[in-house]
Amino acid sequence: MEPNIEVRSIGQFQASDHVYAIKINQAFRAGLTGLSGFSHLQVLWWGNLVDTPAHRDRLLEKKPYTNGPGTVGVFATRSQYRPNPILVTTVEVLHLNLNEGIIDIPYTDAEDGSPILDLKPYHLYERVKDCRVPAWCQHWPAWYEDAAGFNWQKEFNFLQEG
Repeated sequence: MEPNIEVRSIGQFQASDHVYAIKINQAFRAGLTGLSGFSHLQVLWWGNLVDTPAHRDRLLEKKPYTNGPGTVGVFATRSQYRPNPILVTTVEVLHLNLNEGIIDIPYTDAEDGSPILDLKPYHLYERVKDCRVPAWCQHWPAWYEDAAGFNWQKEFNFLQEG
C-alpha cells in the first residue's frame, strides 16, 4: 500500500520583467530564521505548468540532449517532465527580507507563480570532489557561476518542447 503524501506550498516564485524573487507565505516565514549569511539556497518547487497525466507518464526522453544518447530515462535527465514534477534549482541570495518573506535572487528557470515546496541552505560540504558524468555532458560548466553564460538552449532539446 502506498503512503498518502501531502505536499503544501510554502510560497511561490516571482518572475517578471527580469526581476526574480522567492515569496514565502506568512505562515512559513518563521522558518527563514537563521537563513541570513547563506549565499545560496536549493529550492524545491512544483512544475505546475507541466503537471499533466501525459507528462507524468513520460519515463523515456527521445534525444533530450543534443550530444547525448538517442533515448534517456527521465531519472538521467534534468527534464521538467517527471512522474512527480518536483524540480530543484540552486539560487544565489541577493537580499533577504525576513519580515516580508522575500528573497531576491538574480534569476530562476521557474515561471512566475510556480509553487515552492521547500528551501534548503547550500553548504560547502555538498560539493563532490570526484563527480563523474557521461562523456556527452562533460563540456557543461563545472560551477554554478559559469552556468549563466552557457548556451543551454543548444544543449537541451526538451526546452524547445511545449
